Amino acid sequence: MSDARSRTTPAPDLRPLDDDLLDLAHRHAAAWLGTLPERPIPPRAGVEEVMDALGRELPEHGEPADAVIDRLAGGAEPGLIAIGSPRFFGWVIGGTQPVALAADWLVSAWDQNSGLRTITPGAVAAEEIASSWLLDLLGLPAGSDVGFATGATTAQFACLAAARDEVLRRVDWDVEEQGLGGAPRIRWIAGAERHGTMDLAARYLGLGSPTAVASDDQGRIRADALAEELARGEGPAIVALQAGNIHSGAFDPFAEACRVAHDAGAWVHVDGAFGLWAAASPRLRHLTVGLADADSWSTDAHKTLSVPYDCGIAIVRDSAAMRHALSMHASYLQATDVGADPHEKVAELSRRARGIPTWAVLRHLGREGIAELIDRLAGSARIIADGLAGLPGVEVLNEVVFTQVCIALKDDSATEALSTALWEDGEVLAMTSRWHDRAVVRFSVSNWGTDAAQARRTVDAVARVLGGLRATGR
Repeated sequence: MSDARSRTTPAPDLRPLDDDLLDLAHRHAAAWLGTLPERPIPPRAGVEEVMDALGRELPEHGEPADAVIDRLAGGAEPGLIAIGSPRFFGWVIGGTQPVALAADWLVSAWDQNSGLRTITPGAVAAEEIASSWLLDLLGLPAGSDVGFATGATTAQFACLAAARDEVLRRVDWDVEEQGLGGAPRIRWIAGAERHGTMDLAARYLGLGSPTAVASDDQGRIRADALAEELARGEGPAIVALQAGNIHSGAFDPFAEACRVAHDAGAWVHVDGAFGLWAAASPRLRHLTVGLADADSWSTDAHKTLSVPYDCGIAIVRDSAAMRHALSMHASYLQATDVGADPHEKVAELSRRARGIPTWAVLRHLGREGIAELIDRLAGSARIIADGLAGLPGVEVLNEVVFTQVCIALKDDSATEALSTALWEDGEVLAMTSRWHDRAVVRFSVSNWGTDAAQARRTVDAVARVLGGLRATGR
């Protein structure tokens, strides 16, 4: 029986990866990247069309590797959205800097499972250097622990896990041993205009929905309202603040809010998915005054810093709290006695070495280059806002302090028609949302290639599309 099976089953190919195959993938990747500056941004094909092109049935006999790569590149390309375009403003997505992309290709080739410090020192060393540089750039406490997660949601999860366990430990409840059943209730408090991923991360942790505290007209939490809410009760509490409102880009009053929260014994977390990076710019650092007074922070490198997807960053001042909440140990895992293993800082034991592209961008740009990148994005947002405000019928709704621009037309239907027309035109992509009970078109300036020229081109494209809408009576 075994002899017959050995005659009909092909032996695995144990040769090193064929250089020609990597060259083929490189040619397809270069062709895609070369189209990004000018190609229409929306995809040209839907899911069903791409499935047809890729082939829906599992083949009985495999295809040659080069044919598979050709099929993938040719079949998927019409269904790809040009996220890397310098005129992509649909969501807060940063595109990919070339140095980060090249580093990420090495990460894939090296294929290091970077959960253990002493087992994959090449990967962990780069991540630990990047961690220390990040704390320095953002003005956060030098002894904080830094974990590289999949995105803002899982980074928030890591931070809130540390927060949950620590505030309960302060009232003599050990979540690790006792679970949450019967635990003292945690007062979970956040601003009314928090990002929805805060709610999602808290839901994963059994915290329930937060008590919403009033915000001002730009979405900044009101410190007086926070104080009033905290005064209504006692016991363990977690307060979430925000660096960069998703609609206005506004920053919470960190110094005052942290003081109020800490006076009540609360843990303070800052969701800074894209806005935390303002702390690295001397021009914009004033927006983050008091930021370092918090207890934990989360951000994304795949947003403002423009590394490939995915890379969220979880930062916790109390390293013991982070490790207590997230670590696990087993005899077969060769845990380190110095520092902490990477898996003790995120909710993953097995994980890609996603901090390496972050190291590459930081090393490539340096302190001045990072500041210039952030200033360029904020400056481009200002150019877009000023230009759109000068178009007939366009109203800019927010105070443009960072990288977000929200506009509206005379009514919701006109605003939504503009977004649809931009999608159909393809030169600029900006998506609708709702803010202050109005439909808005939101421009999130996050791509490293969006400079003043691209910002002006964006204004011209919107003006042209608006003119077309008026000409057709839409």
